[in-house]
Amino acid sequence: QLTQTAGSSSDGTEDSDFSADLEPTEGSESAHRRSSTRLTRASLRLSQSSQDLKQAEQDETPPRTPTGNAPSSESDIEVSSPSNDLEDERLAKELSLKEAAAHDLSHRPKRRRFHESYNFNMKCPTPGCNSLGHLTGRHERHFSISGCPLYHNLSADECKGKASTREKQSEERTLSHRQDENRHSTRSQAPTERQLRYKEKVTDLRRKRNSGLNKEQKDKYMEHRQSHGTSREPLLENITSDYDLELFRKAQARASDDLEKLRLAGQVSEGSNMIKTIVFGRYELDTWYHSPYPEEYARLGRLYMCEFCLKYMKSQTILRRHMAKCVWKHPPGDEIYRKGNISVFEVDGKKNKIYCQNLCLLAKLFLDHKTLYYDVEPFLFYVMTEADNTGCHLVGYFSKEKNSFLNYNVSCILTMPQYMRQGYGKMLIDFSYLLSKVEEKVGSPERPLSDLGLISYRSYWKEVLLRYLNNFQGKEISIKEISQETAVNPVDIVSTLQSLQMLKYWKGKHLVLKRQDLIDDWKAKETKRGNSKTIDPTALKWTPPKGT
Repeated sequence: QLTQTAGSSSDGTEDSDFSADLEPTEGSESAHRRSSTRLTRASLRLSQSSQDLKQAEQDETPPRTPTGNAPSSESDIEVSSPSNDLEDERLAKELSLKEAAAHDLSHRPKRRRFHESYNFNMKCPTPGCNSLGHLTGRHERHFSISGCPLYHNLSADECKGKASTREKQSEERTLSHRQDENRHSTRSQAPTERQLRYKEKVTDLRRKRNSGLNKEQKDKYMEHRQSHGTSREPLLENITSDYDLELFRKAQARASDDLEKLRLAGQVSEGSNMIKTIVFGRYELDTWYHSPYPEEYARLGRLYMCEFCLKYMKSQTILRRHMAKCVWKHPPGDEIYRKGNISVFEVDGKKNKIYCQNLCLLAKLFLDHKTLYYDVEPFLFYVMTEADNTGCHLVGYFSKEKNSFLNYNVSCILTMPQYMRQGYGKMLIDFSYLLSKVEEKVGSPERPLSDLGLISYRSYWKEVLLRYLNNFQGKEISIKEISQETAVNPVDIVSTLQSLQMLKYWKGKHLVLKRQDLIDDWKAKETKRGNSKTIDPTALKWTPPKGT
C-alpha cells in the first residue's frame, strides 16, 4: 500500500518504476536499495507537505486527488535523483520537530466559540439594526435594546472607543486610590489636593453648560423624534453638562454589561420574553407559563415584586427602596372574613384597577388558560391572606363577575405555589360556594379549568357529597335538594356521583348508592386532617353587592 501511494501520479495511475510486473535483473538488490532510499525521501517530503497543508487549512482547503490525498509536486515523488544519508537525517530531524510543534498548541490563541454564548437566530428589536456590536464595547453581538448601539445613537466603533477610554480612566482612578492608601480613613480628614482639583474641574464643566437649546438644535431634536419615534433614544446632547452626560453613559454601559452577564448565566432570555423566576416576599418562585408583562420587564428573566401592593420591579435595589416607602400591609378593599390569621379581602376591579391588573399578571405566570389581564372592571376579586407581625401575605385569590348570566361563582382561581398542597385551595373553593349560599344561588366555576383546578374541584365536590350522604338519614334523595343545600350545580353533582360509581340506572329510575366504604375513608381522613383549614360561615361579614 505504501508503494502504491508513494508512487502514484497525480492522475491516479501507477508509476512505471513501481509496477507490479517488474522482471528481476542482475542489479535487483542495488535497485531495491536505491528504491528504499528514494521512498524514504519521498515519504518525508509528503509528510512535510501534509503538515504545511494542515496549518494552511483555515485559509484555503486544497483540492483532492482521486486517491483522496492532497496533490504533490513532481519533486515530491521524483525517484530518479540519488540521495545521501546526511540529507535523510536532516529531513527526518525537521519532520520530528514539526510534528512536536504541531502537537503543542499552547502558543495558539483560543478560538471564541460564539455558538455557546450567542443564538444567531435572534435579532435586536431595534428597526434597522443588524445585532452587531454592543453598548459596552466588549461583546460582538447583542439581542436587546439595552445593548444596542444604534438605539443609543452610536456606532459599534464608537462604543469600542468609549470602552477603551473608560478602561484608561478606571486604571488612573485605581492608581490614584493606591497613592491615598497611606492616609488615615477618618471622617474628619480633609480632602487631598487631587480631590480638590477634581472638584474644581467638575464645577467648571458644569458651569460651561449651555443654558438652553438654540433653534437649530431644537429642530434637529424634533426631526430625530419624528423620524424614529420611540425606536431610538432621544438626543441627549446639550440637555445637561458633558460631565453629567458622560456619567449617564457610563451607568448605561455598566447596566448593559450586568444584563449581558445575566444572559450568559442563563438568567435572562432575549426574544422569548419568558420570566423564569420572581422574587416574592421571602420566596423565589419558578414560573410555569408566559405572562404579558411589558417587554422591558419580561426580557429580564427575573422580576422583583412587592408582596403587598404587587408592584413589579427590575432589581433588588429598587425593591428594597420601594419596601422602605410602601405603606401597604394588606390588599386594598374590605376585609369580609377573618378567623385566626386567615383573612379574605373583597377588592373591586373598578376601584382598585392597578392592583387587580398586577394580580392578574401574577396569576398568569402559574395559569395556562387565563386570558383576563387588563379588563378588570367587571370583576370582584376575593384575596385570601395569612397574617403575621409583618403584614398580610398573599395566599391565593379567586375572581367572579359582578353580573354573571350563567351563575358562575368563580372566573379564575389561584393558590400561590408556596401555599399549595396545604388545604388553601379547598378553602378558596369553599369560600366561593359560601358566598353563593348567602346570595341564595347555585354556583359553578367558569370553564375551562386548569389541570390543578380540575383536581381541586373534583376533590371538593367529592368531599361535599360524602359529607352530605353521611349526615343524610332519609330513604329518598333528590339531586335538586343536594344542589340547593350545598350550592353546587346539579351537573357537577351528577358528574361526581358517576366518577364515584354511586349513580346507577335500574328499572327506569336513577338510584344513588350510599357507599359506606367511601364514607368511612373520608371520615378517617377528616379525623387525621383536623379542622385547621376550614371556612367558618359565622366569621363571614358580608352582604351581596347590588348592581355594579
